[in-house]
Amino acid sequence: MEELILKLKQEIIEALNLEDVKPEDIDENASLFGDGLGLDSIDALELIVLMEKNYGIKLSDPNQGKEIFKSVAVMADYISKNRTK
Repeated sequence: MEELILKLKQEIIEALNLEDVKPEDIDENASLFGDGLGLDSIDALELIVLMEKNYGIKLSDPNQGKEIFKSVAVMADYISKNRTK
């Protein structure tokens, strides 16, 4: 799981062009939105595309994203249980 968490951190940085952020700067249990990493709704769309493209996961209900994108750890757990790639 640690390997997936690190990979996700790198993919998030790349997908969202977070130039000043390093993987070790992201706490895998911190919120991705609001006070945590400070992502917004446009970033959420990018994360949905990232999950679809890299892991074959298609979110049928956009409201699922609120739960799945709580933190990198939650995303990694969801991906490990639902990935098709």
